Amino acid sequence: MEIKGGKDCTIADIEALPEGERAELIDGEMFRMDAPLRIHQDMVMELSYEIKSYIRKNRGNCKVYAAPFAVRIKKDDRNYVEPDISVICDREKLDEKGCHGAPDWVIEILSPSSTKMDCERKVKLYRETGVREYWIVDPEKESVTVYESWNAPSHYAFTERVKAGIFENLWLDFSKLDLI
Repeated sequence: MEIKGGKDCTIADIEALPEGERAELIDGEMFRMDAPLRIHQDMVMELSYEIKSYIRKNRGNCKVYAAPFAVRIKKDDRNYVEPDISVICDREKLDEKGCHGAPDWVIEILSPSSTKMDCERKVKLYRETGVREYWIVDPEKESVTVYESWNAPSHYAFTERVKAGIFENLWLDFSKLDLI
């Protein structure tokens, strides 16, 4: 939901928000973020755990972060997002404030208030900034949409295992996640 008119906002406006209020910024336009539903948080925790466990087991170099985690995706002051899950394999992009540049893999869990943002604006943003892989998880429809190499998206049901393209052998089985 947009919270300030026009397209003249910067990261300074994000940083000036009252404590506890979160927003994202795309090309200078600010959007308020509502508190997520419990199923959303369950999915973020379960998926983050599975990804982190895979990386650790395989002695990978990538880092996994769950929201709120700052991503200054265009390395400017007009674009700032907090993906539900960010996987960053180039540690040079990381500092104490978050990630500068595109994560390698982003997962967004749909909420009623985030559908348009995640399925339209962020698809465009992530494609143009070089995110290698983008997953949109829809708990209501029990489906996953995967953008990899930015070809036509692939669609999966929660009954199917879904392969993470940035890793050699990571398959996520949504039917085995401990959800509600």
